[in-house]
Amino acid sequence: MTAACGAAGGREIFDTATLLAGIRRWVECESPSTDAAAVNRMVDLVEQDALAAKLAVQRFPGRDGYGDHLLVATPQAGSGPGVLVLSHLDTVHPVGALDGALPFRVEGDFAYGPGIADMKGGAFLGFTALRHLVAQQSPTPLPIRQLFVSDEEVGSPTSRALIEAEAARAKFVLVTEPARQGGKVVTARKGTALFKLHIKGRPAHSGTGHQDGRSAVSELARQILALNALTDYASGVTVNVGVVAGGTRANIVPAEAHAEIDMRLPTPELADEMIAKALGLMAHDPDVTLTVTGGLNRPPYIKSPGIESLFDHACRLAAQIGFALEDLATSGASDGNFTAASAPTLDGLGVDGVGAHTSQERLYISSLVPRCRLLLRLMETLR
Repeated sequence: MTAACGAAGGREIFDTATLLAGIRRWVECESPSTDAAAVNRMVDLVEQDALAAKLAVQRFPGRDGYGDHLLVATPQAGSGPGVLVLSHLDTVHPVGALDGALPFRVEGDFAYGPGIADMKGGAFLGFTALRHLVAQQSPTPLPIRQLFVSDEEVGSPTSRALIEAEAARAKFVLVTEPARQGGKVVTARKGTALFKLHIKGRPAHSGTGHQDGRSAVSELARQILALNALTDYASGVTVNVGVVAGGTRANIVPAEAHAEIDMRLPTPELADEMIAKALGLMAHDPDVTLTVTGGLNRPPYIKSPGIESLFDHACRLAAQIGFALEDLATSGASDGNFTAASAPTLDGLGVDGVGAHTSQERLYISSLVPRCRLLLRLMETLR
């Protein structure tokens, strides 16, 4: 286990026990996306710590049933271009997970807990690095801002505009999502499109009037096959019909059916093409009506020359700290999808962990110090 990571001259900056204790405090403040009160308790905690650290703080009230968002910054941040550290405080785990399926615990190099990897661990590391800069009164070439949002796990419906506004005034964006596959950072992500499919048929008695009915469920089955056929692993497009419902009773020809669809899209061009196909679905049965709503939720995040340069810089810093950094492209989406077109974005800078969104979610304790040190060095050196 890595106990500490030295700065110039061997001075210890961060220690594992302190970082883990801070992460535990955040993890034990449960904050599922759909529980605004719970999320706001988490926002309260971060806001109090930010004010105590003499960070500039701006809080944005939640809406539509979601919690508040919080922007903290170095005192001299002003409004000019800077480094945006992008984090989220919401998790997929319901309140009560700590007392049930996922209690906080340490087993060897693993620490378990709801949201510990995705992404309270990484969010806390970024916050710790930022607080260290302020405590040490260490000037940085660029102002540093950290944005904590409350609805990333449900597609960022209330925070997207804020994220994009902050990205528009950033020279660089650092996203504290968990690392992938043993510590790799993310330099590209597929875009996501989300759709709802509603089919309206004609009800009838399944025995005496079967011939008069028009089954919405049968139409849905045919549409599912058509949607599944859009998946093309060679191009990277995947389509998943993840939720289906329809009918009322076995002896009634079903009058209505519904589906929810997730589509992953590697490039803007393929996004345009495949979204048009989904929105253009037509009913096979002329007596059935079909409605598709939805569209692009997060745009594709493409590895640009600016992102390549930012990654190379991070690699050099990681080598100085004592570990090798690699990158990858992933099918999972994040709020980095909203920023990559505006400013060079490096994602997956949070803790190294596994099992996100499951009852086995955990982080590698040995990753805490080096990952925190990397975030600090990026804040100190980006210009």
